[in-house]
Amino acid sequence: MSDDVWTVGRLLTWTTDWLTTKGSESARLDAEVLLAHVRGCQRILLYTAFDTPVSDAERARFRELVKRRGDGEPVAYLVGNREFFSLPFAVSPAVLVPRPETEGLVVRVIDLCKPLPAARIIDVGTGSGAIAVTLAKHLPRARLVATDISPAALAVARENAARHGVAERIEFLECDLLSAPQAAGPWDVIVSNPPYVRDDEFDALPRDVRLHEPKAALVAGPSGVEVVARLAADAVGALAAGGWLVVEIGPVVAAAAERALAAVPGLVPGPTLADMAGLPRIVQARKE
Repeated sequence: MSDDVWTVGRLLTWTTDWLTTKGSESARLDAEVLLAHVRGCQRILLYTAFDTPVSDAERARFRELVKRRGDGEPVAYLVGNREFFSLPFAVSPAVLVPRPETEGLVVRVIDLCKPLPAARIIDVGTGSGAIAVTLAKHLPRARLVATDISPAALAVARENAARHGVAERIEFLECDLLSAPQAAGPWDVIVSNPPYVRDDEFDALPRDVRLHEPKAALVAGPSGVEVVARLAADAVGALAAGGWLVVEIGPVVAAAAERALAAVPGLVPGPTLADMAGLPRIVQARKE
């Protein structure tokens, strides 16, 4: 085949090398996801089409996406989707990109709620709705409420709830933490992936996160646990007796988050759980 013909395999190889020079740590995966998106196929099907020529129109669309990725734009925003807990979720720059670490938060809540006949759960700062929607799918008897201060984020969350057939089982509220009357509880579980980046950490975040994901959903303040502390103070009055507060945090602020929960009268801290990398990732406390 002529060197002038751009096949799937040739395009992936060239793009992987170019994205690597732009600092992508997942250059091959990025190239495959973007090309599969342009071609309207599953990524795995690219491997059976290495020798297939790519049309000029597809190359033009692909080239534009690759350029934006090279400028640091997250792949999930470019294709409009991200997988979480084996489910596809719509994403936009209004919400954080769901991350594998957060799946541990969902697993913990499922474990807590499975013994309950009809668990009452509120997801605080729902963003894309990944946590609430996944819980609704795996806990069909649960009652769920999801809050967010951003109306744009709630629009994405509602879209995802409808996409997965659970829109009628989740009430979405625009409010700060638990400030809406409908968020007062009592709740069996309050779950949250809140902002937990310290002010002095922000400039060291990966470029795609720092430049493109919503800063208000990332940065909490000087200590990184300002939002966690506020949520813990509110949670003690909103939890049912024996109910749990389960919160994702960053390893850097784990100790400070543990202290924030321990400082609230009426909350008894539970063990901090580690992620797949062995790093502290989930702090939790139970109402006496």
